[in-house]
Amino acid sequence: MIEVVSAGTLATVQDWPGRLGYWEVGVPPSGPMDDRSFRLGNRLVGNPEGAPGIELTLGGPRLRFAAPAVVAVTGAPLVVELDGEPVAQWAPLAVPAGALLKLGAIRGAGVRAYVLVRGGIDCEPVMGSRATFAAARLGGRPLRKGDALAIGPAPGAPGAPGAPTAAPARALAPPLITREWTLRVVPGPHGAPDFLTTAGLAELFGATWTVHLHSDRTGVRLTGPRPGWAREDGGEAGLHPSNILDSAYGVGTVMLAGDMAVVVGPDGPSLGGFVAVAQVIRADLWRLGQVRAGDAVTLEPVDPAHAAGLQAQAEAQIAGAADPPVPPARAAVPAVILDAPRDGSGGPVTFRRAGESALLVEFGEPVLDLRSRVRAHLLQEALFEHAPAGVLDLTPGVRSLHVHHDPDRLSAPDLLALLVTLEAQLPAPDATTVPGRVVHLPLAWRDAEAMSAIARYEASIRSDAPWCPDNIEFIRRINGLDDEDGVRDVVFGASYLVLGLGDVYMGAPVAVPLDPRHRLVTTKYNPARTWTPANAVGIGGAFLCVYGMEGPGGYQLVGRTVPIWHAGDDPPWRLRHFDELRFHPVADEELARLRRDSDAGSWAPRVEPGGFSLAEHERFLHANADGIAAFRAGRDAAFAIERGAWEAAAA
Repeated sequence: MIEVVSAGTLATVQDWPGRLGYWEVGVPPSGPMDDRSFRLGNRLVGNPEGAPGIELTLGGPRLRFAAPAVVAVTGAPLVVELDGEPVAQWAPLAVPAGALLKLGAIRGAGVRAYVLVRGGIDCEPVMGSRATFAAARLGGRPLRKGDALAIGPAPGAPGAPGAPTAAPARALAPPLITREWTLRVVPGPHGAPDFLTTAGLAELFGATWTVHLHSDRTGVRLTGPRPGWAREDGGEAGLHPSNILDSAYGVGTVMLAGDMAVVVGPDGPSLGGFVAVAQVIRADLWRLGQVRAGDAVTLEPVDPAHAAGLQAQAEAQIAGAADPPVPPARAAVPAVILDAPRDGSGGPVTFRRAGESALLVEFGEPVLDLRSRVRAHLLQEALFEHAPAGVLDLTPGVRSLHVHHDPDRLSAPDLLALLVTLEAQLPAPDATTVPGRVVHLPLAWRDAEAMSAIARYEASIRSDAPWCPDNIEFIRRINGLDDEDGVRDVVFGASYLVLGLGDVYMGAPVAVPLDPRHRLVTTKYNPARTWTPANAVGIGGAFLCVYGMEGPGGYQLVGRTVPIWHAGDDPPWRLRHFDELRFHPVADEELARLRRDSDAGSWAPRVEPGGFSLAEHERFLHANADGIAAFRAGRDAAFAIERGAWEAAAA
C-alpha cells in the first residue's frame, strides 16, 4: 500500500489511453494529460505503458510506501526527495519499505508530473478504465490526506495484467518542457472561406497566443487575435460568427469560442456549438499537459502525411527504437473539404477533414433542418452494421456525424471512400421513423443556483455583457417577446427533440423544439462562464441544453432540473437520441427534494413511448407554414435590432 501523507495541489489516478467508447454520450477519455511522460515513466519501471499511475498538478504529494517498490517520477521538473535526500527524476528508483517520497512544487516550466510504480495503482475500473474524471466524480476523486493506494502485482507475476515491458534499444529521452510552445495542427474542419477569411485564418496561424489562467484538463484557453470572419453572425446558432449549429470535437480540437481559442483537453466536451479550425496532431497532444498560464503558443499547420510521420517518430522514441524517416512537410496544406459537395441519398452532403484522425460528414445546408439529423442517424446506423476496423468513435450532431478513426489502421482516403458508398445507399429519410420516448422533467424557473452562476460571471468575468444581469430578459429582448411570461410559456409549452448527448458532458442533451414557433434564438456567452451548476437548463442558438455536471458553459440560463445521469442505472445516461423532453414547473424546494430522491434511487423521470417520423414532422411544417413564417420574421427583426445595438456599442 501507499499512504497519502499529504495530497499536494491536485493529484489523481490516471491510466492510458483512458475511458474509451463513451464520447458520444459526453464521457471524455480522461487519462494523463501529458501521456508521453506517463508512458515513458511506465516503461522505466517495466510496466505496460498504460498501467495506472498518479498525475500531479503544480504541487506534489508526500507518499509513504508500506513495502519495497520501484518508482519513477517523470513530467515537469520538480524537487524529489526520498527520506529527505534528493533523488533524480526520469530514472527507476528503489524505494524501501517505510520510506517517504516527497515531491515539491513545479515552479519553472511545465504544470504536471507523474509517479509511476512497478505494478501500477490497483483500483477498480469504472466504465472500463481507472482514469479519474474528477469534475464528474467518475472513476475516483482527487487524492486526499489519509488515502491508501494499493499497488498491483509486478509485470510477469501471477495476476499481473501484462508482461514486463521489453528493455528499450536506446535511452528514453524526456520531452522538452519550455515556456514557448509550438503546437502542430492539421487544419479543419471549419476554415476559409466559408467561416473565416483567408487572411483571418492566416492570422490565427501566424499569431503568438498566450495561455490563459483558466486553462485546465477540460481545455487550454488561448488569448490572441480576433480573426477576420467571412460571415456576420452564426444565424440560428447565435449572434457571434463563431457560433455554429453543431460541432463534434476530439481531444486536441482548436475551437474558437467567441473571441477566445480553446484547445479541447482529455476531460473536454465531445460536442458543442463553436467553429473548430484545427486539430493538434497526435504527436503533440502531450504538450497540452505542460503549458501553463502565461506561456507563449504558436499554431503551426502541417499536412496529414507529415503528421503521421511525426507520430511514428514519437512512438519509436517512447519505445526506445530508432527514429523512422518523416515525410517532409508540404508547402501547402490540403483543403479541409475532402470532396466536392454532392447530392447524396437525401440531399447535399459534404465531407470535411477534422484533423489527422477524424472526418466530419455534414448533411444539407447550414440551417436547422431535422432531415439532416435523420440522415446523420442513418449513416451512424450503417456504420454500426458495417463495423469497419479502425473506427473508434461516432459522434452525431445536429446536422453532422463526426467519425473518429485510427489512421494507422484505416486511412482517411479509405474511410472517405467507405462513407461515400454507405451514404449513397441510405434509405430515404422520409420513410424513416426513429424510435424514441417522451421524457418529463421538472424545471425550477430562475433556480437560485442557476442565477448565482450569472451573478458570478457578471462580477468576475464580464460586467458589460448584454446578457447580464438577467439572461431571461436577454432571451425576451432578442426574440421580440412582450415579457418574461412569453419566455416561460414557450419553454414549458415546447416539446424538445434530443439531437445530441455530449454537448456539456455526461449525457447532456442538445435539443430543439419540434415546433419552429418555439425556437427561441440567443447567442452564447463570450467569453464562456467558468462555472455552471449541474443540471442547469439553458438556451444557446436555437437549442436547449441540460448541463450534465458542474463546469464551464455558454448557454443563457433559465433554471435547473434533476440529474440526467444516474450511476445506479444501466446505462447511467437517462436520455437517448430522439427522445422528446417536456418540462413542468416546480418550486426550488420541490426540485431540491426530487434531486435528493433521484440521488437515492427512489425517483426517476416519467417516461412514455414515442418516436420521430420525419414525414409527419414535414407535414406539420407544411400545415403551419404561415404561422411559422410570421414567428420567424418577428424573431429575426428583434435579432437584427440586438445585433445593431452590439455594433453601435462596439463603435
